[in-house]
Amino acid sequence: MRRADFSYSLPRELIADRPLPVRSASRLLALDGAGGAIRDLEFAGLGTLLQDGDLLVLNDTRVLPARVVGRKSTGGVCELLLERILGERRFLAQARASKGVRPGARIALPAGAVAVAAGRRDDLLEFELDREVLPYFEVEGSVPLPPYLARDPEPADRERYQTVYAAVPGAVAAPTAGLHFDAGTLERLAGQGVAVAKLTLHVGAGTFMPLRAEEIGQHRIHAERISVPPQVVAAVGEARRRGRRVVAVGTTVVRALEAAAAGGTLESCEGETDLFIRPGHRFRVVDALLTNFHLPESTLLVLVCAFAGRERVLAAYRHAVARRYRFFSYGDAMFVTPDPAALGPREAAP
Repeated sequence: MRRADFSYSLPRELIADRPLPVRSASRLLALDGAGGAIRDLEFAGLGTLLQDGDLLVLNDTRVLPARVVGRKSTGGVCELLLERILGERRFLAQARASKGVRPGARIALPAGAVAVAAGRRDDLLEFELDREVLPYFEVEGSVPLPPYLARDPEPADRERYQTVYAAVPGAVAAPTAGLHFDAGTLERLAGQGVAVAKLTLHVGAGTFMPLRAEEIGQHRIHAERISVPPQVVAAVGEARRRGRRVVAVGTTVVRALEAAAAGGTLESCEGETDLFIRPGHRFRVVDALLTNFHLPESTLLVLVCAFAGRERVLAAYRHAVARRYRFFSYGDAMFVTPDPAALGPREAAP
């Protein structure tokens, strides 16, 4: 399939550049991946789509204030976008400067810090910082808002570009499907018997990158750190035994679960995944998906199309545009059930 197969028209005014005052006040489009039926709901009504015993799997990664701006020794401005912390004083980053950044370059950063480019990894650079990386970025970094918002971060973004259950620092982008949940919503779902389990996938800056190859099978995504603990495996097993569904909150959860089940059985794991889910993938674990509306020609839109069928998903997007839904990270949500043809053997839990 080609990149253009995953395009759609979106008026600029439908891109949500700021969050709603109340997290759970978003709209919710429900798409039946089997037949293509669409329903317009409110996120507060999510519980009507779930049953006692269904399992919500959340991504508890916490977004780092990952962006800092410094100067090269030549005086040129250089922006660093943290991709991953490699050690106490080493990190991987995107470096943006008018004339590029070469290994050996010294970057003067805020608060007197200095980062030295130690080497290249594909289109990323490895840096050595003269102090501990995590505490430095926590104080001096700014929220790495998606570039399509076309605005500087505001104080409110520190809290709103973060899920209420964020716990493990390491992401440079939010798992945005989770931004709709507040404490009250989670309590109501628990009250109706919906179970919750948490895994971690540290979202990298590559999530903002569009498909670059004309043939989507030639596209490669950056590896991201994942942790799928034994508790998730046990919770999936319990949902299976009860005949209930595993509902992934976000495409990051889908990738983590499907990567952990790549051997045929869901297993706990710690490591990295560069799994690019595209049409033809057979989903072993996920039975339903809660997600946001994604950019045209993006790997995230490709994943949703793989789950529910390209034509049905793009028809739902056209419906959302016509009904003036809000798009992208701070936008509205979708609840998607799968195209039965996309499901693999349901033996993902012992």
